[in-house]
This record gives sequence, structure tokens and C-alpha cells, in this order.
Amino acid sequence: MTNSRISGFYKMPIIERQQQLAKAAGLDLLSLAQLSQTGGIDLTCADLMIENVVATYSLPFAVALNFKMNGQDVLVPMVIEEPSVVAAASHAALLARHLGGFECSSESSWMIAQVELQRVPNIELAIQTLTQHTQDILALSKKAQPGLVQRGGGAKDIEFRVIAQDRLVVHVFVDCCDAMGANAVNTVAEAIGPYLAHLIGAQLGLRILSNLCDRRRAFACCQIPVATLAIDQPDCVMSGEEVRDRMIEAYRFAMLDPYRAVTHNKGIMNGIDAVAMATAQDWRGIEAGAHAYAARHGRYLPLSCFSQGENGQLMASIEIPLAVGTVGGSVGVHAGAQKALSILGSPSARVLAEIMAACGLASNIAALRALATEGIQRGHMNLHERRFHESQDATLDLHQALS
Repeated sequence: MTNSRISGFYKMPIIERQQQLAKAAGLDLLSLAQLSQTGGIDLTCADLMIENVVATYSLPFAVALNFKMNGQDVLVPMVIEEPSVVAAASHAALLARHLGGFECSSESSWMIAQVELQRVPNIELAIQTLTQHTQDILALSKKAQPGLVQRGGGAKDIEFRVIAQDRLVVHVFVDCCDAMGANAVNTVAEAIGPYLAHLIGAQLGLRILSNLCDRRRAFACCQIPVATLAIDQPDCVMSGEEVRDRMIEAYRFAMLDPYRAVTHNKGIMNGIDAVAMATAQDWRGIEAGAHAYAARHGRYLPLSCFSQGENGQLMASIEIPLAVGTVGGSVGVHAGAQKALSILGSPSARVLAEIMAACGLASNIAALRALATEGIQRGHMNLHERRFHESQDATLDLHQALS
């Protein structure tokens, strides 16, 4: 059983943190220690992943503590270069833990294969014809990905979208199971494209997945006791009620102003991207989908919501499209990603998306609390200052060693 509460973790030497993590997550200490030396891949592996490889590039690999999700403790691996993100998420998770932690859920693992049809002679007739051939289209889609169908996935549904007077887009919804699914979805789109164009006498356009995976959303919510929000510092004293109200007002600011909303959502993505990096996900696709979803109503809005509960507690929630996978792609070759998934308890793709949503919400809660009280810079600059001094000390040590 994973225990995400490890007292004084940040004060421990790295080797002791590794020992505590191995114990808490049931991991092999030796392989965890080796990860710190290799970063998860060597040059041979890197050369297989992308082109023109000349070296590997490392980032810090950390774990966020205190997370409880759907009644289970979870240690959350995070890879990120920005100071304070891991500590902030861990602290917010501790606040949420008082009232049970995060309640998480997710939809299907459906991704969208898009086929663009141009110069459609008659849009209305085209949709009628395609509708009559829905089962044929789905059958052809499934034939393109038989392995996915055997695992219970594959093409599940179809829809048509008119985007211009003579231009139609066909969406095939593909259940990708535990894969992120980009390659599978692109294969489906390319397989059915010529058939669709021939069926309605149109010109075939683009055939590719959409990263706006709004049929693959994850949800997380939590409640935070107002007393835990209080601030009592020499230069900042606030009651929990005042902090709660200021956090809700900060959320309203994001609702009213896209310039604020984008930074609000960046705070969410701090947590989500860090888990995505640790588990070798397509974080660029995740970012694109998240921001498109934030603008789905024609105006850019926050992805999370904050309000006051019946008993005065702070209520926080998030819904976000997340296309992630626990099999295939870089996950299968990157030892660091495999270790990160082991730390998480080898989750399914949907559970991984739920964990990421909760981590994003935790990062958002921490950011709003800081903004509503002492300001965002205190924690950031303390860590920046520590990093600067340690960098200066390291440079001095190097000069002394070479002199």
C-alpha cells in the first residue's frame, strides 16, 4: 500500500529520499538509484526515439506527496525545471487531504479521427449518404486497427460537421484503450479517407487526429477546510475565510479576463505537464487540447472552478481533456517513464488522466492561495535564490579544482 505522507521528505538527503520512496511505493531501490544516473535513457535509446541525436538532456525527477485520490494514497512523479511547483502541489494536496482528498473520474478513452472532404457537391445529400453507410465506415475503420479491436477498442461512433458551404469533416471516434492513440487514430483516418471521398464525390483533404479530445475528459474535485487556509506570518495575517474569499475572487477575475485566465490555466498545466513529462506523454498535444477546450464557448475561460461550500469550505474542481497512454510510444522504451508509472501503481490510461487532473488542480489551488495572500514571488524567489547561491558555490568549487 502506497503511503503519500512522508514527514520531512524535503529535508532528507537524496539517498534517504530514494530509500523512503522505494519503501512507500514498493520499488527496487537499486533501479531507482540507477535512474538518477541515466535519466531513464542512454544515447542508443535516444537515437531510436528521434532524429539527429547528439546527447541526452536531463531534468529534475521529483515526487509530490500527500495526494489521496478516490480514497487511495498516490505518490505523484513530476519532471519539471520550475522551482516551487512540486512543493506547492504537495501542500495543496495536504490541505485537500483533511476532507478526503480528491474525487476523480474520467470519460471514455475516445480520440477523434478527422477526415476533411472538400468541394462537396451537395452537403445535405452527402450527410444523408454518409449516414446510410455508417456501419460500413465503422467496419472499415475497425479493419484498419484489428489489434485495438481485439483489446475492446477501435471505432465506436461517427459524426459529421459542416465547416463551410462545400466542406465537410467526418469524425470517427476511436476507443484507444490504454494507448494515447495518435498513430492508431491517424491510421484510421487515412484508411477511410478515400472511401468517404468516393462515396459523396468530394475531394479528399486532410486525414489526421484532433488534439481537442473532448470525448476523453478527466475530472477532479476537492474540498478544503477554511481553517487550513489561514495565514499567520509576521508580514501577512489573514483568516481562513478571508483567504477563501480572495481565492474565489481570483477565480472570478480569470472568468472575466482572458489575460488572467491564461495565466490561471498555466498554473494548472504546471502540475499536469510535470506528470506528463515524467510519464513520457505528448505534453504538447495535452497543452493544445487544454487551451482549445478553455475556449470552447467562444471566449477563453479557466479550466477550474472555485466556490464556497455549504459549511464554508473552499470547493475546487476541474474538467480537462487529457489524451494519455500507459502503453506504446515513448512509454515502452523510456526507463524513467516506466519507473514513474510504477510509482503511480501501474495505472490504466484513464486513471493516469485522473491523477494528472488532480495534480493540475492542486497546483492551481496552491497558486491562487499564494496570489491571494503573500504573493506568488515569495516561494518562487526563495527557491531561485537558493538555486543561485548553490550554482555560485558549484562554479567556485570547479574553479578551485581546475586551478
